[in-house]
Amino acid sequence: MTTIKERRTIRKYKSTPIAQDLLNRLLEEAMRTPTMGNMQLYSVVATTDPKVKAELAPAHFNQPMVMGAPLVLTFCADFNRASKWCEQREAQPGYDNFLSFINAASDTLLLTQTFCNLAEAEGLGTCYLGTTVYMPKDIIRVLNLPRLVFPVATITVGYPDEWPEQTDRLPLDGILHHDTYKDYLPADIDRIYAYKESLEESKRFVAENNKKTLAQVFTDVRYTKNDNVFMSKGLMEALEMQGFV
Repeated sequence: MTTIKERRTIRKYKSTPIAQDLLNRLLEEAMRTPTMGNMQLYSVVATTDPKVKAELAPAHFNQPMVMGAPLVLTFCADFNRASKWCEQREAQPGYDNFLSFINAASDTLLLTQTFCNLAEAEGLGTCYLGTTVYMPKDIIRVLNLPRLVFPVATITVGYPDEWPEQTDRLPLDGILHHDTYKDYLPADIDRIYAYKESLEESKRFVAENNKKTLAQVFTDVRYTKNDNVFMSKGLMEALEMQGFV
């Protein structure tokens, strides 16, 4: 890959392992990413053991990348380390709250994206698993995450064994607002989503799911309200279990 505009998600990997010194270097470089108060409110769990990956797989809906990638990285919001440092230095931490989780999660996602950019520049492929916050309690259990540590993002990493077509993106004017947010008129929505809806792949999704529009595929099949409500409940329970609410 030569530029970020050429990047694509890689779901199939060669069996070649990731050298530990390469992983260490990429993470050390990624740690130069911005962080709130220079606190580095994150930890990373690197999983290569097939047995542990097999335990993680159900939490990620058994997506084949979890077992197929030589490396699975779980990026965690972490106020455990900073809190213990405070306690050992006669300071009283007050980070068992939702704001602290948001701060740590922001740090963690910044680190995650920087790592992905660096890894892909080295010729590695990555896949972001959005399932991490769907089933956090299972991931917490498998990875033995203590209080004030919470999984935020999972990335599968390996040398690509495919070079798929890039997925589409909305036009820039669909996401850029000047000075203040200007709400979308119906004509704006039609223009912004016209290309996505025109793709043959999108039309196939609509037909295969017996829907009238692509939006219905998202609301009725892929990301339903019932699923979101159910998983939101589990997310909040996990946040409470880990001491953030």
